[in-house]
Amino acid sequence: MNISDQRDLASGCIEYLKAPPKLLTGLPPEGDNKPLSSDKDPITSQTHCENLPNVSDLHISLQFVSPDQRLQRIQEEKEELFRILYERSFLYRPARPFTLSSGRQSPVYLDGKKTTLGHPRAQFLVGDLLYRMIAPFSPEGVGGLTLGADPISVAVSLVSGLYRHPIPSFVVRKEAKDHGTRNPIEGDLAPGSRVVVVEDVVTTGASGMKAVKSCQDAGHRVLKVIALVDREEGGRALFEGAGLPFEALFSLKKFIEYDAEVRGTC
Repeated sequence: MNISDQRDLASGCIEYLKAPPKLLTGLPPEGDNKPLSSDKDPITSQTHCENLPNVSDLHISLQFVSPDQRLQRIQEEKEELFRILYERSFLYRPARPFTLSSGRQSPVYLDGKKTTLGHPRAQFLVGDLLYRMIAPFSPEGVGGLTLGADPISVAVSLVSGLYRHPIPSFVVRKEAKDHGTRNPIEGDLAPGSRVVVVEDVVTTGASGMKAVKSCQDAGHRVLKVIALVDREEGGRALFEGAGLPFEALFSLKKFIEYDAEVRGTC
């Protein structure tokens, strides 16, 4: 079974992380009176889901999921993550504008770390959605500039292990240490690795490009840059001008429009 097939068949054990709390107690979901059944790994024929809460070798078992079901699941995860980001991270403060990393003032700010560090469910959603975005590139590392990228890259790396296609995470320091190894990049990347750079929020793209340059200076090949949110203030043009594909899960405009609907000011 090739990598693409395995991604298309993902389901099973991971559902106890994704499902309502009843699954965490070993109880079936509402409307299902059948006990949780064990899943045999089609590759190793080993049983991994017996006594589900006590699984020690957690991974995503490979049960058939049709392309339509897969796309529906991705869309549902995106909608759920959007709601969490809006509730946790979106800030609107016209009376006291925020100062962005670019130095510009804005009444709107998205504090991604409130979600990526502070919400366990969102951590899984971030990891699962971004893993699906980068898996076709078969990267050998995922990371970015500390601190915003750190929880994102770790989430992606963890989920990649659950899919049994592990992608190591790494951290790009803002400044190299003046002691020890003095490495500008922390982690365990092999020389010349193919990597994806991630960000929580992209504005002008300066932070992401700093991470890109550090990776390139270390001899790694950057395949793509991915962000949770694009403020659409020049970041895409910067990356694409450097020959780097760029993709974001959401635009800041979508949050502003949704906020206007919620406030009834649209």
